[in-house]
Amino acid sequence: MQLLHIDSAITGDQSVSRQLTAQTVAAWVATHPGTQVQHLDLAADVVPHLSADALGFRTGQAATTEVQRRENALSEALVSQFLAADVVVIGAPLYNFTIPTQLKAWIDRIAQAGRTFTYTDKGPKGLAGGKTVIVALTRGGVYSTSEGGRAMEHQESYLQTVMGFIGITDVRFVRAEGVAMGPDAKAQALTTAEGEIASHTAEAALA
Repeated sequence: MQLLHIDSAITGDQSVSRQLTAQTVAAWVATHPGTQVQHLDLAADVVPHLSADALGFRTGQAATTEVQRRENALSEALVSQFLAADVVVIGAPLYNFTIPTQLKAWIDRIAQAGRTFTYTDKGPKGLAGGKTVIVALTRGGVYSTSEGGRAMEHQESYLQTVMGFIGITDVRFVRAEGVAMGPDAKAQALTTAEGEIASHTAEAALA
């Protein structure tokens, strides 16, 4: 079994999402001995945002410059790594109501027509199904308990949409909310998240 561990927080050792992804990966490996783990740190190994030179996988045109060849090779490496994974653990802190720009750049590279989705006469069809995705969401405030909060966040809702679009139906969320609302709130958020990690990994072990 192949597990792809993705971190996107830019806060290093202070990151709560990094703490939660590490715990999730450890719990998964404990219940699935022999799992092979690859770690992709999008803050350390920054994926460039799409540019005109990076659109080869969308246009189907052959690369004609060295820059285009490098961009195409990067996109191919990232989508191949993603497709090879049986399990993907993603750390996604809430930055300005959405995901980090580093994570968005990665998504833009792996959302490739013909590789992770296709268009049919009935509309788009995902091609990357059969995976389990566990997302560790962290938020300074609390957004899930009110209609106004849910309307403001474009983190969980966006990731659920993107993963569904490319065919992944087994998407599980670990939520740590209110981590900036004082020590007690942070401690409670971490306790809740750790319970969700245990639940998700135990559920997977029984599946």
